[in-house]
Amino acid sequence: MINTFIGNLGHFLTVFAFITSLVATFAYFKATNANELKKNEWLKNGRWAFSLHTLSIVGVFATLFAIVSGNYFEYHYAWSHSSIHLPWYYMLSAMWEGQEGSFLIWMVWNALLGMVLIFTNKSWEGPLMAVFALVQAFLASMILGTVIGNMQIGMSPFALMRDAMDAPIFQSDPNFIPEDGSGLNPLLQSYWMVIHPPILFLGFATTLIPFAYAVAALWTKRYRDWVRPALPWTLFSAAILGLGILLGAYWAYETLNFGGYWNWDPVENASYVPWLVLVAAIHTMIVFKKNHTALKSSLGLCIAGFVLIVYSTFLTRSGILGNASVHSFTDLGLSGQLLIYLGAFTLGGFGIFLYRWKDLPVEQDEPSVYSREFWIFIGATTLCLMGFQVIIPTSIPVWNAIVEAFGGISNVALPTDQVAFYSKFQLWFAVAIALLSGTGQFFYWKKMDSKKLWDALTVPFLITLVSSGAIILLYPVAQLSYIALLTAAVYCLSANGTILFNLIRKSPKLSGGAVTHIGMALMLIGILFSAGYSNVVSLNQSGMPIFKDAADEKFDQENIVLWINRNRPMENYQLNYKGRRLEVMGMPNYVDHNLLASTGNERKKVAKKDLSYDGKTYFNQGDTVEVHPENIYFEVDYTDQKGEKFTLYPRAQVNPNMGMVISPDIKRGFNRDLYTHVTAFITPDQEAEWSAAKSFEAKMGEQFIVNDFVCRFDSLVTLPSVGGMSLGPNDVAVQAKIQIFDSERSYFAEPIFLIKGNQVGKIPEVIEDLGIKLSLANIRPEEGIFVFEAQTTQKDYIVLKALEKPFINVLWIGTLLVMIGFGIATNRRYREFKNLRDRNTTNNTKMVTAKTEV
Repeated sequence: MINTFIGNLGHFLTVFAFITSLVATFAYFKATNANELKKNEWLKNGRWAFSLHTLSIVGVFATLFAIVSGNYFEYHYAWSHSSIHLPWYYMLSAMWEGQEGSFLIWMVWNALLGMVLIFTNKSWEGPLMAVFALVQAFLASMILGTVIGNMQIGMSPFALMRDAMDAPIFQSDPNFIPEDGSGLNPLLQSYWMVIHPPILFLGFATTLIPFAYAVAALWTKRYRDWVRPALPWTLFSAAILGLGILLGAYWAYETLNFGGYWNWDPVENASYVPWLVLVAAIHTMIVFKKNHTALKSSLGLCIAGFVLIVYSTFLTRSGILGNASVHSFTDLGLSGQLLIYLGAFTLGGFGIFLYRWKDLPVEQDEPSVYSREFWIFIGATTLCLMGFQVIIPTSIPVWNAIVEAFGGISNVALPTDQVAFYSKFQLWFAVAIALLSGTGQFFYWKKMDSKKLWDALTVPFLITLVSSGAIILLYPVAQLSYIALLTAAVYCLSANGTILFNLIRKSPKLSGGAVTHIGMALMLIGILFSAGYSNVVSLNQSGMPIFKDAADEKFDQENIVLWINRNRPMENYQLNYKGRRLEVMGMPNYVDHNLLASTGNERKKVAKKDLSYDGKTYFNQGDTVEVHPENIYFEVDYTDQKGEKFTLYPRAQVNPNMGMVISPDIKRGFNRDLYTHVTAFITPDQEAEWSAAKSFEAKMGEQFIVNDFVCRFDSLVTLPSVGGMSLGPNDVAVQAKIQIFDSERSYFAEPIFLIKGNQVGKIPEVIEDLGIKLSLANIRPEEGIFVFEAQTTQKDYIVLKALEKPFINVLWIGTLLVMIGFGIATNRRYREFKNLRDRNTTNNTKMVTAKTEV
């Protein structure tokens, strides 16, 4: 029975959220422009409307999660993104896998942030929340799913299958409910996908706050007052957005097989550029707070940061990057709304900025070359140029679409090697940023002239020469660009380390900038070595091609073949491929696929033997267990030169959207990671080419040889039934128990011989690892002889690639320090704002008290 109530409730709450956001926008607009008598009344109305909006948005999220987690597959969103086999935490991932759910989590964050702002800075509430509520109205329209005339506004996540799909089954049975959903994309079944998207969308949501403050300042002409309350939020936004981007990079490192963490994909670029602009805004805002310069650049950058987030939303959700990025969403018909959304806030934000341009206060004196303002402005400009260099090529599909929309033809192509294209420019920008981050800190904390500057830079300069020289000797750096980046990063590290040392002794709360810059320097060093000096260790020393007629020489040079249960040297390791493993629910380890028998249901297997781990039996022989059939793990044992042993499990994944997807497994070390993935193997659906059958005769307890493996016929058991098929009184089914000995382990084959009625049948047993198919072909009871037939095929193997990635931990440590630095700076700026707000509140109270006494 279709449950329409929960969907109707969700849709009602969505419509209510849209209406209340419009009401809040109107109320706050009126409050901003009203006189003092009317202002408080309109503010109260705005608070009520936005509070109801927040409750309804949280209700929409809760309702959709109830549909997804409750397996209500009559709803298209649940069917498209969830499955009865998903654990609850992956059902959270399913919530934001689709466009509608990702818009929803963005709205939830916006609503909660809006409520925080209402209660933390009431002096800006009217204009600030008018902008917030208007943005929420646009976002709510994306999931409205309401048809007005011939126009549909938004795509509702509460649409029923029969309404969303034109399938024949719904014509014959409108109440048809699928037994299961399509499931979550296997690549997203990762704990990082539970964490990364919510944090990234929180980062998206926080960019609205500095934008709203900037627009509010321009609207109300409070040009000098907005930076102090906006700066802590801008720092927080940069920290959260940066963290979200880095978590995505770490997910790519662990899950994808391109050997890195950043691929300059257009979707990656679309979030990277707003972050650069946001960081630039932080620096110009700090300058303005110090001496009231850089006001225009601060306003423009805060507006641009949010507009670029909206632009990235358009890029990833309009379908325009469909052929350029594997990460982008397909077009759900929302591209027109997205374009209106982008145009409204681009024109609105920059329109009011230009309208007020002449009224904005200007600092008459040009900053000196030896002033902090000059160097910070140069740094902010460099960050913006970095973003500009990335966003222009990324927008090539948009340019092509614009030209074609006006009847022209444009075939401008994206860079063929996007990693090389972007990296060669961004590397030199990074050199400039590192040098500016090192030198600029001295200007920030001290008044400088040429002599003082050289005195201050002497120690960092000497440390840089010695340290970078030593690193180049230990790890030869050949390319000029790499030498420049290493030297600049070491200089940034030593200069900011000097500043940090002095600050910790005097006032640790002021150390946020120095800690952040140190983290950035470590990130650059980690990126340089882990990406620039990644070393392939799986070199094929045989000189023989891996596959016949293969034209890829590099593949043959950088991959090795591992046959099952055969030792193979690789650089400083001995490798032994142990076979395929499956993930069994309830088991703490992966399970040999040979220990599991098929049931006809790909998610259900029967244990052939007791399944044990670390002395504990989790399932007994004959138990039915649940597996994740989309994942195949390859167990590879490693032994290094010191005799240390470890095991890696690279994965192959049957992905319905992307075919067979390979994921690595990583051995993490102090100074390098061993990054291993499988590049070729015998796929489960690959049809084996079996040899002609060869017969063997054996009595119970005797041995025979098949394909160079010793087989022993241990016993024979009578079966009461076969595969659920009942047997009559004159029917016979027997099962042979055969043990097959490999060099390091044993396998078990259990072929069946069946007589039912007047027909004789045989059910063979396939040992995929060894490439053997055994059948019990005949029984001669008077002689006690059993006739077996054996066929052989290619035994199991994998082709493996392994890389060593030096000093990648320096990158992750730098990431952590950047986050800590942003946290210190955010806390400091918030306390400054809070203290000022408290003082103003106290002064206002005293003034009111004085007037009352008079």
